[in-house]
Amino acid sequence: MRTLIAASSILQELEQTLQNVQPYELEALAERIASAGAIFVAGAGRSGLMMRAFAMRLMHMGFSAYVVGETVTPGIAEGDLLVIGSGSGETKTLAAMAAKANSIGAEVAVLTVVPESTLGQLASARVVIPAATKDGAAGRAVSGQPMGSLFEQALLLLLDTIVLHLMERKALEGAAMFNNHANLE
Repeated sequence: MRTLIAASSILQELEQTLQNVQPYELEALAERIASAGAIFVAGAGRSGLMMRAFAMRLMHMGFSAYVVGETVTPGIAEGDLLVIGSGSGETKTLAAMAAKANSIGAEVAVLTVVPESTLGQLASARVVIPAATKDGAAGRAVSGQPMGSLFEQALLLLLDTIVLHLMERKALEGAAMFNNHANLE
């Protein structure tokens, strides 16, 4: 019974968080993705896992999408887009990637709790997710879940929302995306 109460609490936190995300920020990110030469995604830890799932969906839709750090990922170039998921916006390795992308002429977008963070300042597009930070920084949302769980869950759902927006824009149905699904399983 306690499990169902916990699940209900998680759903309430997610609903409250998602209702406070600005739709225009998601739409602006979707537009940048649609016009980018190639899309590179990055994140650390569990946020990185959410970003990897996003790259897979972009690939399924026919975008040139890559996960930073994989052995088959090419170099980023002018006209490309680096999308970073980082709750704190202060992960040093991600900030270095964003600075490098900017120096090359690629665009940077970030999904974060802290828009005034280092990554927030390096990005030309931001999606603010009003969730709790993993360190429980003062002035941020509070969650009954551990560390950055609320951010990571909201991140995945918002990235899937962008996928749905892009599918609609490209007039794609799920069946069309299956053509790019792995088939050596």
